Amino acid sequence: MSRPRCEITRDLLDAVNVGLARDRARREHEEARSALRARFEALTPRERAIPIQVAGGRLNKQIAGEMGITETTVKVHRGNSMRKIKAISLAEVCRMVDKLKLLPEKSEAS
Repeated sequence: MSRPRCEITRDLLDAVNVGLARDRARREHEEARSALRARFEALTPRERAIPIQVAGGRLNKQIAGEMGITETTVKVHRGNSMRKIKAISLAEVCRMVDKLKLLPEKSEAS
């Protein structure tokens, strides 16, 4: 026994609406990621490097030693970068870095 035409039409409309909602969510997500990427690209090279290293678990002292700058300078650049990318916490910085996939891939040969 076949289904009534109105049920088929309703199913088709429901499927189209689901597809439109998914596409809208995808576009909103992509726009947010693009805006975040633009904020990161507005940072100076040093301001960009520090949040990435912080997200990788590095301490200010370790970052300072590697970059040949003082720990105070690392803190200043970290604060400037957080303000410019509109992050309110280090945890948020880590999420942003992860969302943009800025951390180098870890090797599995550990």
